[in-house]
Amino acid sequence: MKCFKSPRQAQRFLSAYDQINNLFRLRRDHVTAVQNRAARARAFAL
Repeated sequence: MKCFKSPRQAQRFLSAYDQINNLFRLRRDHVTAVQNRAARARAFAL
């Protein structure tokens, strides 16, 4: 919270970041390295 001026600013950032983070975050224990690289490449292409 130190880098944010207010709780509202932090909430705005986190709500946007969460949507972006969901595109790139995969559970590593459920996918192989090849599948992970392919999914990451597709996400970046979007």
